[in-house]
Amino acid sequence: MSHRKVTSLEVAAKAGVSQSAVSRVFSGASASEKTAKKVRAAAQELGYRPNVLARSLITGRSRIIGLIVAYLDNQFYPVALERLSHALQEQGYHIMIFMASARGPDVDRVINELLDHQVDGIITASVGLTDALTERCEKAGIPVVMFNRGQQDRRMPEVTSDNLSGGKRIAEFLCAGGHERIGHISGWSGSSTGQDRAAGFAAGLRDAGSALIAQLDGMYSREGAVKAAREMVEVHKTDALFVGNDHMAFAVMDTLRSELGLRVPDDISIVGYDDVPMAAWAAYDLTTLRQPVNQMVSATVGLLMDMINGESTARKIQIQGPLVVRGSAKIPKG
Repeated sequence: MSHRKVTSLEVAAKAGVSQSAVSRVFSGASASEKTAKKVRAAAQELGYRPNVLARSLITGRSRIIGLIVAYLDNQFYPVALERLSHALQEQGYHIMIFMASARGPDVDRVINELLDHQVDGIITASVGLTDALTERCEKAGIPVVMFNRGQQDRRMPEVTSDNLSGGKRIAEFLCAGGHERIGHISGWSGSSTGQDRAAGFAAGLRDAGSALIAQLDGMYSREGAVKAAREMVEVHKTDALFVGNDHMAFAVMDTLRSELGLRVPDDISIVGYDDVPMAAWAAYDLTTLRQPVNQMVSATVGLLMDMINGESTARKIQIQGPLVVRGSAKIPKG
């Protein structure tokens, strides 16, 4: 069985067109509908596949977007990655996924690898960039958009949910439910999402004439959330908890019920943040602030496409999501 590669010259001969016409059809350059139809029919018959790498050298576009994600334990990210991938494919792009710790040398290594792969753009999910990396991407002409994470650098475009207003709405809901000892198990305090949700929550409590009993950093990890849940109940005697994301909230609910023998919401109310699919499971029935992932993905891809086409400058987009009321927290009367 022969594995010889079919050449574009053979396709041209079969279709009765020039070799340059074959190149135009597969590079996305202008070609008549009639020519394109003949070329694609000949290519299919002969089993021809265009050389994507060679084409990228000609067009200056790899049609690849690099996607950096810190972790996939949080159920929000597999959902977001799937939708980002579909949205980019609809634009004619493929994604190259790299895992990296939230900040530091690991991110430097991954960014360098992506630049070496000549990607057309980069999306970072819950990953921070140093000033040096931001400058390197700028010099290389590679646009970067931050997804679900922000930072102070104004050059860096970002798309997040409105974490401040989300935190405030959760505070209003818990105060209206008559809770008096309200605590917060925050996301990693070194992240913009963790900081903004906590700041919004504290402000909402103050506006409602209440105060935060305690705040502990759950580090966006299951282990951190379990440890914080024990302290919140045993030391601070909380009757309601805002947990910084659903991934931690599930761990908190498991600990309260199985280890500490508490009833949710009869003994303690729990509210999360994200509204991942598991939040609607009967086992959790979690009240949570929904991150509008479809709108966030659409805004991220739209912003990146604008930047690739030289049509946009850095922007910071915040999108509000609804509070989804289920059964894990006492529902205010009326």
